[in-house]
Amino acid sequence: MNEKVNGPMLTLSDLYNDDVVYTSRPSYISNPWLKPDEHQSNFLTGRELLIANRFPVIVHEASVTEKLAYLFKLVGKQIPTHIYKFNNKETYEELLQTLAHKDGKKIYFQYIHDEDILEKEYYALNKDIFVALNNKSRIPEWTNNKYLPDREIVPIEEFETRIKSWSYPFVIKPGDDLPTAGGYGVMICYNDQDLEQAKIRIKEATEATDYLIIEQKIEAVNNYCVQYAYAPDLGIKYLGTAQQLTNEYGFYNGNENVNDVPQHVIDAGKEIMEIGVSKGFFGVAGFDLLVDKNNDVFAIDLNFRQNGSTSMLLLAKDLAKGYHKFYSYFSNGDNTHFYNTIIKYIKKGVLYPLSYYDGDWYGKDKVNSRFGCIWHGSSKKEIIQHENEFIKELGL
Repeated sequence: MNEKVNGPMLTLSDLYNDDVVYTSRPSYISNPWLKPDEHQSNFLTGRELLIANRFPVIVHEASVTEKLAYLFKLVGKQIPTHIYKFNNKETYEELLQTLAHKDGKKIYFQYIHDEDILEKEYYALNKDIFVALNNKSRIPEWTNNKYLPDREIVPIEEFETRIKSWSYPFVIKPGDDLPTAGGYGVMICYNDQDLEQAKIRIKEATEATDYLIIEQKIEAVNNYCVQYAYAPDLGIKYLGTAQQLTNEYGFYNGNENVNDVPQHVIDAGKEIMEIGVSKGFFGVAGFDLLVDKNNDVFAIDLNFRQNGSTSMLLLAKDLAKGYHKFYSYFSNGDNTHFYNTIIKYIKKGVLYPLSYYDGDWYGKDKVNSRFGCIWHGSSKKEIIQHENEFIKELGL
């Protein structure tokens, strides 16, 4: 594959100054709405390697082993040279501090970190702006009070009283600055049992959360993640749209490409991006916009950060024309079989590698390996068949 002919339509190094370094890892200090497994968080650090270009990325050592290098070689790619490696909490936090305090770098964070890890003046994107734009309770400010489901923001101590006036189905979300991901902080309630489970989650988060959002559950016909990029010399650029795949409780199951996005959805996303940019945002953002049977648009989540499917959109020219699906998989204990099966499907030309977290970096089969990828083929039917065969071979 000739990178000069294909390659990303835009890379991250087109968006940031030379003194900026990127980290997609959540902090090792978790919060009650984002409790990622340590290995999952390390795995996330390799997700943007193929769209980074010259943009320096902080990445866990297990995410850039020879195994990833070989997978990339199969599709004519290489691990970028502009990477900084870490291997545990201490080396990660030391690296952030060294880059900022000694090397004069600014850090572009995917998730905010505590001040004792790195002071806010070292954020490439103003930390207060970043926090505000990603605060779910402030979505009305960033949408010009449009595209909103019926919603109510309530103090957490009043939640149980106020929820009694709502009818099922409804959605409960944290209404403060704590980040969430993959639907983990979203509680969809269809019945009393769901609500009781949500109350347990809320009780666990009481010390860290002041407000909750209660929101109308939109019966969506389409669930879009509409993505844009902004840099001062680029302006706002529409990157494309991915359809979000979720289960009935909102948990993330990947993304697929979509080509026939209604113009009013793209326009709604651009309007939101323009507001974010006016407040000081730059970089990549993706907005979760639902469309109901009346063709109305509802903004249910604004991610002023890169999204899982960003690479799929930017690498579209490298993929087979037709159907694309972004997803990730975990080994079930046999890392060698997992890796060899991945190779088999890449060689078939239907699986495109984005990231590989090498569990054997820790010792033979001590940690399950993880693989981030894009399925690509002429049709959804074809890819579903390949993916089902892949899953069956892996025993997942």
